[in-house]
Amino acid sequence: MSRGILARLRLSSLRLRLVVVFALVALTAAVAASGIAYWLNREAVLTRTQDGALNDFRQEMQNRVATLPLRPGQEDLGRTAEQMASGSAGYQVLLLGERDEGKPVVGASDPDDFTLADVPLSLREAVDTRRPVTDANPYPYHLFWQRTERGGTPYLVGGTRIDGGGPAGYMFKSLAAEKADLNSLAWSLGIATALAVAGSVLLAQVAATTVLRPVHRLGEAARQLGEGKLDTRLRVTGADELADLTRTFNGAAESLQKKVADMSAREESSRRFVADMSHELRTPLTALTAVTEVLEDEQDALDPMIAPAVALVVSETRRLNDLVENLMEVTRFDAGTARLVLDDVDIADQITACVDARAWLDAVELDAERGIVVPLDPRRLDVILANLIGNALKHGGSPVRVSVRTEDGELVIAVRDHGPGIPEEVLPHVFDRFYKASASRPRSDGSGLGLSIAMENALIHGGSITASNSVGEDGEVDGAVFVLRLPLDASGITSEVKTRSGRGEVEEA
Repeated sequence: MSRGILARLRLSSLRLRLVVVFALVALTAAVAASGIAYWLNREAVLTRTQDGALNDFRQEMQNRVATLPLRPGQEDLGRTAEQMASGSAGYQVLLLGERDEGKPVVGASDPDDFTLADVPLSLREAVDTRRPVTDANPYPYHLFWQRTERGGTPYLVGGTRIDGGGPAGYMFKSLAAEKADLNSLAWSLGIATALAVAGSVLLAQVAATTVLRPVHRLGEAARQLGEGKLDTRLRVTGADELADLTRTFNGAAESLQKKVADMSAREESSRRFVADMSHELRTPLTALTAVTEVLEDEQDALDPMIAPAVALVVSETRRLNDLVENLMEVTRFDAGTARLVLDDVDIADQITACVDARAWLDAVELDAERGIVVPLDPRRLDVILANLIGNALKHGGSPVRVSVRTEDGELVIAVRDHGPGIPEEVLPHVFDRFYKASASRPRSDGSGLGLSIAMENALIHGGSITASNSVGEDGEVDGAVFVLRLPLDASGITSEVKTRSGRGEVEEA
């Protein structure tokens, strides 16, 4: 009994040490990260507001105050100050001039809110100080600013004087909104820090149960299982919770092995069925294609009532033929029989040939230097380009821009359109086979496998394709961007195909 109590005490001591260490590390990291984030955001927010207000004030001084007479009246100053304060910058204005020598006159946009007493004396002295004009200092007067506080509210005060003896101007902008935003940020960071500490405590509790040797063995077995060694089993010893966990692991591994075997058998059967079906369809499709070609040649001489039906048969036969070819290509990828036939390819020439062969020259802009030669499979690269460019032309908006560059040992080809972009909920599925972005369009002209095949052709080259939306200067989506990345060095490419378990794509070109 005493031995069990000592064991529990030792366990509690280990948990306590882990909790303390994890909590201290998390607290230090969270406080440091929160402090840095708050400081960076504070400077960014204040600098952005300050620069916007001061630049607007400087422009208003140049556009309005500089046009006033050398000895303006109070009415002129007040009217000009109100005009300057009516802008979107949201500051009050005070203009200080002289109607006669030594007789100051003041015009304010809101005398109840902003008076000369609100301007710090040091700022007024800096504004009134005339500096020698030199090559390094072309202007005698400059714009100065200072942050101050009134009634617990922070304000930005700025001032400058018109060259040549004109009036001096001061602006007064409240920073209450920025203060509120920064306070909200501070609260958010504080809550995040607290959650990080709480999470570290929970993590310490979990870690306390995973540092024992039996659990390490269980983790190693799980790693082997994840690597595909489905026959991995552990020897069960004892009758405690770890023994129960080991038995559960062995049962799960056995069940997984059985399910994987069943799924592999079904997948092989399905793959064989698709391949056989596609192969069997090719013979009647060849005959149908020949017939439809004859019908298409004679379409102009057919009865107008029959011509639409003939056109439909021709288009659907071609679509069915494309579908069968795509299914056979997908089957080759899934079966791991696809192979690369590498050749030195001039990328600019390859893209031009792809676009020219499909009569897309008028709708595609190419930004590619000649002389970028990469060892690739020309046929598979043509398939990738045709699908990406065709998809952009069909679902995006002209002009479609294709740009080519090299970076970090990779060939990067970006295809951008100017359409409505891809909905956010569709982006994760854009390379899924037969995925339809809209349930109201269950049928379309393409086979739904184009982008999937393009991705598989990129993967077999050791590359990838990513899809995203381009955002314009106004913050609105300005078309979709597909980026193809392929290695410049083909020496590491193997003939093994990396197949994907996805289902379907957006429609092929």
